[in-house]
Order: sequence, then structure tokens, then C-alpha cells
Amino acid sequence: MSSQKLFSVAVVGVTGAVGQQMLRLLEERDFPISQLKLLASASSAGKTVKFKGKDITIEEAKPESFKGVEIALFSAGGDVSKKLIPAAVEYGAVCIDNTSAYRMDPEVPLVVPEVNIDKVHEHKGIIANPNCSTIQMVQALKPLYDRFGISRIIVSTYQAVSGAGAKAIAELKRQSAEILAGNEVVPDILPVGSLPVKHQIAFNAIPQIDKFLDNGFTNEEMKMINETKKIMGDDSIQVTATCVRIPVVYGHSESVYVELKEKFDMDEVRKLLAEGPGLVLVDDPANQRYPLATEAAGKLETFVGRVRRDLYNEQALNMWIVSDNLLKGAAWNAVQIAEYIALEQK
Repeated sequence: MSSQKLFSVAVVGVTGAVGQQMLRLLEERDFPISQLKLLASASSAGKTVKFKGKDITIEEAKPESFKGVEIALFSAGGDVSKKLIPAAVEYGAVCIDNTSAYRMDPEVPLVVPEVNIDKVHEHKGIIANPNCSTIQMVQALKPLYDRFGISRIIVSTYQAVSGAGAKAIAELKRQSAEILAGNEVVPDILPVGSLPVKHQIAFNAIPQIDKFLDNGFTNEEMKMINETKKIMGDDSIQVTATCVRIPVVYGHSESVYVELKEKFDMDEVRKLLAEGPGLVLVDDPANQRYPLATEAAGKLETFVGRVRRDLYNEQALNMWIVSDNLLKGAAWNAVQIAEYIALEQK
């Protein structure tokens, strides 16, 4: 970024997968930092992490840690956010929270920069990062919403194990090796829910992410439903979600059926998607080119393909959306918001 005002920045949960990506992006993007605080649990305090060639010591995250901090990026779990963010705001920090703690709070803007960056101006010290699977979907649908309107969305997700943390990644790798070696698999981590029952993830698909609610949907599915309405600013959109964990390490994939309010031309739809901010259209079925999790991993963009008119509803589309869940689905979205805040104060 160009020379401008420098900021005192804190990263909370810096030892986690998303926290590590936040730190990497702050360095690669040359975010204007005067002071950097790396915060984590007491068990990580004292360890050092390199940033721009210098060793920075991790501190235990406490309310008083935020004295003098201007921008704080949180990715240490909802309980930590609920405990520490009020203190951080009290000290004057703008908190960008990657957990679900504040997403549906009517006082807190829920922001995807390519969709509703203007909402940043409404913050009262807290800006929420949406759920990873919601981010990539609304980013891809926003250009269509603006042009044609949207009445209904039906989405099925195929989500990477990294969305459940480092232990889930390790479990997938361990189970895969055990199965290939002909050994018995003992599941330990997935699905993450309210029951002690666990299922094999290697060579399998688990139709549960987060715990089940009384309506038969999971918490993850209801996040997609409620967050989509809030981000789009349109409660009239009907959203149905089914969220599935699959044996992929990085990159969430989604099959999306969307009903538009107006008739559309397929060439215009493809043009809108190709020109959408942060979107890459990969839609060449004749040559078997379409978005793949393996190709989206490590990239900041969201990829869209398999775009086709529905066979039974001429005002409906089907598409395939893929993005790196730790980057656009989490760390990159948060850093984008931070960059916008920094530029506004240039």
C-alpha cells in the first residue's frame, strides 16, 4: 500500500490457521503498521513469530492488551471475541471479528468488501466477518442481484476440513494413511457438534457441519441463510442450505441454484460474473475447465463455473463456486476490511 498513516495493529489468535494467514497477508500487502501485537492463549505466550524478518513475541490476550491498539483482527473463537472485544472497543480499537459472536447483532455490520463495503461506516467499534461459505456465495451472486434481483437460493456446500481447524486436517491425513495401510479407523474430531458421536472423514462425506438445531438444519446452514439476508440487505430472499464436510484440505466448493426476479441473457450473466470484483470465471466445459478446490487453494479470488440456465425454470441459474476458505473465506476478507479502514484515514 502507498505511504500513509501508520496503525497499531493486533492479531488475536495468531497461532491458528486463520491467524497465521492474517499475519502473512499483512506482511505481503505491506499494511501500514507502526506497532504489531500478536496475541493468543496463555499456552502460546512467549513463543516468537517472524514478521518482516523480525522476531515478535506472542503475548497472552487480555483486556489490557488492547491499550493503544487501533485495529484488531480477531480469529480465536467466539468465546474469546465475546470476552475481549468489548474491552478492545473501550480502548478505541476497531475490531474485525472472524467468529460468529457478533455477526447477527443488528448493531454490527456484516461485511464482504465486494458486496457491501459501505456498511463499514456504520460500525461502532466492531465489524463482523461472515461465515466462510457465505462469503464466497454472496460475492458471486452480488453482480446478478444488482442486475436482476434474487428471489431464491438453494445451496449445497462441499467444505474442506481446514474449516474445522488444524486437528481436523490432521485427522483426515491420519485416517487416509490408516485406510490405505489397511488399518482400522477410529474417528475423533468430526463432526464437531454437541454429541460425542464421530464419523470417518477420509473417503467419505459428512452431511453435518456444526450442531443440529430444532428445525432440522445445522447451525452452519442457518448461518448461511441468515447472513445472506443481512449482507444483501434483503430479508425477502429465500435461502435453503445443506452443508457437507468432504475430505479436502483447503477450498470450499458450492453448488448453487438461484432464481432471479427478471429474465436474463446467458451472455450477460457470464459477462457480469467475469467482471465481478474478486471473481474469476472458469467456465469452459468443452475443455473440462471449471473451478477446482485444488486450484483455488492459496488464491485470494473466488472462482465461478458450470454456469447454466435451469432446465425447468427459465429465470433460474445453476453454478459452481469455489474459494479458499482460509483466505477469501476468512483472513483475506478481514484484511481487505482493514485496508479499507486504513485508506479512509489516509
